Amino acid sequence: QLQLVESGGGLVQPGGSLRLSCAASGISLNAYAIGWFRQAPGKEREGVSYISTAGGRTRYTDSVKGRFTISRDNAKNTVYLQMNSLKPDDTAVYFCAAGSFLTGWDLWFLPSKYNIWGQGTQVTVSS
Repeated sequence: QLQLVESGGGLVQPGGSLRLSCAASGISLNAYAIGWFRQAPGKEREGVSYISTAGGRTRYTDSVKGRFTISRDNAKNTVYLQMNSLKPDDTAVYFCAAGSFLTGWDLWFLPSKYNIWGQGTQVTVSS
């Protein structure tokens, strides 16, 4: 069964850090680009970051540039999102997603590019 499982979410104070993990089972992530998305209550799902299959290309939405870092360990079949200097506006459910697209990566932020999704992990930034 193809499955992505996110972990690492939680409650953190503004300025704090969290590292999210996206672990795969039933599939090898080697052949997939991975995106991290987030969705806050009442808002649309937003693309946060993207990493290509071999990790040579990454992208970030403007609001997280310089604060978040995406990485992957294909040997562990896991992708990470290191989140530093967290702000209350980062509060959301975070999802990872796998997509097999090899072209059109400039549209990495579109949920429709991905066909395998995890269930999400809650990140709450609050004092």
